[in-house]
Amino acid sequence: MKTVLLLSALLSAALAVPAEDNHEASEEAMVILKEDVAAAPAQEFEGADTPQSRFSFCPDGWFSYGSRCFKFINSPKSWISAEEYCNSLGGNLASVANPREYSFLQQMTQTAGRTTAWLGGFRLQNQWLWIDREGFYYTNWYSQSSSSSYSCLYLQSAYGWSNTQCTCSYPFICSKNPFGC
Repeated sequence: MKTVLLLSALLSAALAVPAEDNHEASEEAMVILKEDVAAAPAQEFEGADTPQSRFSFCPDGWFSYGSRCFKFINSPKSWISAEEYCNSLGGNLASVANPREYSFLQQMTQTAGRTTAWLGGFRLQNQWLWIDREGFYYTNWYSQSSSSSYSCLYLQSAYGWSNTQCTCSYPFICSKNPFGC
């Protein structure tokens, strides 16, 4: 619980920094968190009951970045089961809009002690889409299989993303709008 309170305090401080400095502060906070959370059980990161920051509109246990809230779920599931779980929380599997956001999600994954996590990308009729209907404008492929059976996208904490079979089990990242719109 002490780790969770420290985690909440550090993220609140990072969010209070002006917008242009926010990314650097978030990186510093995540480095500190990684050291402190390393000793904590992985489940503590997933479902912790932390006090809500007065600077964040995200629910307890969610982390604010940009205009969205993100939550790392450290329980491996298939891609569709992960999406259903995110739906039950009022969100979707996370889409990625830019390199900074991808870096933030990589840091969340590393902090949870994982190297991979499902994202909300999927291939339909030879086109990549995001499950939350965002435009698929930013790409960060590390490796891309051309096999039609590898139609779900996952994050790699040390590289760009890749695709694989949707039936594989990975932890995952949910995202949602903090205002529910």
